[in-house]
Amino acid sequence: MIGRCATLIQKMSNAASRFFKDEGGNQTIEFIIFFPTVMFLFLATVEVGVYSIRHVVLERGLDLTVRSIRLNQAPVNAEGIRTTVCRNSLMIPKCDRSVRVEMLSLDARNFTASSIPAATKCLNLDDPVQPADEVQAGDPNQLMVLRVCALFDPFFPTTGFGKSIPKVSGGSYALVSLAAFAIEPS
Repeated sequence: MIGRCATLIQKMSNAASRFFKDEGGNQTIEFIIFFPTVMFLFLATVEVGVYSIRHVVLERGLDLTVRSIRLNQAPVNAEGIRTTVCRNSLMIPKCDRSVRVEMLSLDARNFTASSIPAATKCLNLDDPVQPADEVQAGDPNQLMVLRVCALFDPFFPTTGFGKSIPKVSGGSYALVSLAAFAIEPS
């Protein structure tokens, strides 16, 4: 009986020794450890890149729109401003339905940072009734602030940067651009 136990223990010891010396499958373990990390970084990089490109395009569209308004070449109403921003911003999907415009006239002589409302007003995609854009037409040489809020859906909403972006409406995040200018006298 003791001889059988010793033989069984010897066989188990040999099997365990062969099992731990076998190097087959090492690549699989490395793949399982590193692939999710690399994919997470890749998806986060793509999301940050798309976010940055969209923000730059929105800023450029707003700058070109402000230039048109300053030179009295664009209509100074909500629809006209939105149309001009969308025409100048080529990478904004569904621009006419995802952009909200806010233009305020400010007193240049008594201007402080608190003169501009802190809360940016964006669209609420969950609400079928949207509030009207706030656009005040200014007089020549008056200080104006134009703020545009555009909503975008993240490319990868469950990973990386897409997961950490604060959502504003319906799973979309907001990009806000602001420009201050004076209307040129005509």
